[in-house]
Amino acid sequence: MLGKLARQHDPNVLVGFDHADDAGVYQIAPDQALVQTVDFFTPVVDDPYVFGQIAATNALSDVYAMGGKPLTALALVCFPEKADLEILERILAGGLSKMIEAGCTVIGGHSIRDEETKFGYAVTGLIHPKKVLSNAGAKEGDALILTKALGTGVISTAIKKGNAEASWIEAAVASMTTLNQKAAEYIRDNELTVNAMTDVTGFGLIGHARELALASNVSLGFRAGRIPFLPGARECVRAGCIPGGLNNNREFAECLVHYDEGISEEVKTLLFDPQTAGGLLMSVTADGTDVAAGLNAGGIPAAQIGEVLPPGKPRIHVAA
Repeated sequence: MLGKLARQHDPNVLVGFDHADDAGVYQIAPDQALVQTVDFFTPVVDDPYVFGQIAATNALSDVYAMGGKPLTALALVCFPEKADLEILERILAGGLSKMIEAGCTVIGGHSIRDEETKFGYAVTGLIHPKKVLSNAGAKEGDALILTKALGTGVISTAIKKGNAEASWIEAAVASMTTLNQKAAEYIRDNELTVNAMTDVTGFGLIGHARELALASNVSLGFRAGRIPFLPGARECVRAGCIPGGLNNNREFAECLVHYDEGISEEVKTLLFDPQTAGGLLMSVTADGTDVAAGLNAGGIPAAQIGEVLPPGKPRIHVAA
């Protein structure tokens, strides 16, 4: 819909919505730019405190994906008029715990009455204008690194249906409440040459890879056997716990994908699974094994899942 609106021309906008990037970037000084993003959604787990943590982790992720440092946040709350306010208090407390962990100050917010609970944040961060990591710089030969395993969407659906095992829920919650802060700091502290980066959230791995490929004018090759999945993710697919967003993602983006023979239907499906507070997908000029090993050594789950290819068709190739 944004593409149908009149374009504003402001030279201080370093990253707008032209390439469907993770956050907007607006330069305010020669050495400073603001990173701005907003995200909120309905509960994905039963525990209000954990839901608040997940919502905050998810909202902060877009700032990290741009290479920025979160600075302030405004809470966005939709809550039923007759619901127990202690639930809302727990949601807010959970969110605040993650904002404190990130060093991001909550300075206010806005709430409305709504039949369905929704929660999230508008987050503002800072970044040097010359150190912005957009999704538009991937280069042929780069290694593709993914932090965090896939599967939160199907597991969240299984939770709603009462079909999720305790170990699956525990692993999914641990993933969704882990900030991408350490990964972003590792990139900065080790001066990695990251040419492009995005976080894997609502559009799934393929959806966000599509944005990166088109913005960078490259093709991407993934190795299905290297892509990490959360415990129980395949079982959830086999049980039919498919979120509506997954089907929408697949309908939209699968036309750009070619699969080699031997890739299971479960894996194909999970490549489109909408992630909540997912990991970072980065295009790195380096030996991907070394980068992934370094991240893992720092306690950040990561894997080299593919490489950047010359532009052409298919835009995304998934090999066994």
